[in-house]
Amino acid sequence: MAWDFETDPEYQAKLDWAGEFVREEVEPLDLLFPGLVFTPPDEKLRKIIDPLKADVRRQGLWATHLAPDLGGQGYGQLKLCLLNEILGRSSWAPVIFGCQAPDTGNAEIIAHYGTPEQKERYLRPLLEGEMFSCYSMTEPHAGSDPTMFTTRAIRDGDEWVLSGWKFFSSNARTASFLIVMAVTNPDVSPYKGMSMFLVPADTPGIEIVRNVGLPGEPLGEGSHALIHYQDVRLPADALLGGENQAFVIAQTRLGGGRIHHAMRTIGQASKALDMMCERALSRETQGSLLAEKQFVQGYIADSYAQLTQFRLFVLYTAWTIDKYKNYQKVRKDIAAIKVLMPGVLHDIAQRALQVHGALGASNEMPFHQMILGASVLGLADGPTEVHKVTVARQVLRDYKPSDDLWPTQHLPKRLAAARAKLAVHLDHEVGNL
Repeated sequence: MAWDFETDPEYQAKLDWAGEFVREEVEPLDLLFPGLVFTPPDEKLRKIIDPLKADVRRQGLWATHLAPDLGGQGYGQLKLCLLNEILGRSSWAPVIFGCQAPDTGNAEIIAHYGTPEQKERYLRPLLEGEMFSCYSMTEPHAGSDPTMFTTRAIRDGDEWVLSGWKFFSSNARTASFLIVMAVTNPDVSPYKGMSMFLVPADTPGIEIVRNVGLPGEPLGEGSHALIHYQDVRLPADALLGGENQAFVIAQTRLGGGRIHHAMRTIGQASKALDMMCERALSRETQGSLLAEKQFVQGYIADSYAQLTQFRLFVLYTAWTIDKYKNYQKVRKDIAAIKVLMPGVLHDIAQRALQVHGALGASNEMPFHQMILGASVLGLADGPTEVHKVTVARQVLRDYKPSDDLWPTQHLPKRLAAARAKLAVHLDHEVGNL
């Protein structure tokens, strides 16, 4: 029977190195260069981050989400989970380790579905950290509901002509190319009539109408673009995967992306719990430490239990992905952790803010960003409500209705069945009296 909660010593040593490296070398970048994570670095910044990336490569921890033939380690989702818990503590860490979103998901689908030429043009520099990418799927009127998408790509001889609107296309402003999802056959189900295209960012006809930010960012200075594609002409080889295969490709990308979000969320929530505990042991009020107040002890206990349950669920889901090598087979659990993820981060960050008092509510602590991040996680890669529906439907597939008017566990019904099953024995006992 194989059942183990231990990490092999060799990989644990790598995790220990990564933990210290992120804390000592990478987290300072979050403070010094907070708005440049997804901006192509200039020479000054390269002198700082390139040696850090080289250190990661020497440790064999660069782009670990990909197979060795693509420059990664092929570690699998369970090992990725343990590493991403550490990387989630820093916004710069995924870039330094070659696994930043949305580039990880974009790299994964190019690796799976791209031609050799597409891999050379887009995948190799993406893995090397030489460029950034954008996943342009959501539409202003439709959100993430693909059945309502209207952006079209029409075949015109040896070219495709792309037209339509996309919203919240993250990092479009600094991306070297975009992956665009468009309707190519409007006469069939949207799930069978859409395709994906690799579009260089400098292609004529691409207009970033405005960049949308998150709360706290000035208008027009965000990184989530409203894009108008107006008669954008693309060569036939811009098609990613087969024609009308966009939904299959998207599920490959989103399945991995959702669990990677969960892995990094563990790191963020752990950081909030760490800060809460430190504050509780450091601050006195009304004659005793905060750590001695029952309300604060309740916050800590609830946060520890909530985080531990979530972490074990994410680790289990990562293990099942490694076991089956099939995101669809694990769809229910991926959707379930997506549902839990924003609540875990929000609850723990909110409690930590409360324990810090006025300081926690200020911009000198990171709790507001964490809480805002939790609300974004409730929408990223599909809203929580949609994933709850997915979970319910998947769970219900393992059940069937009762075969008559009464529930299976109705006690009179069970009692009658038990008597019928043991009738011979019961009659024998009665006869002996």
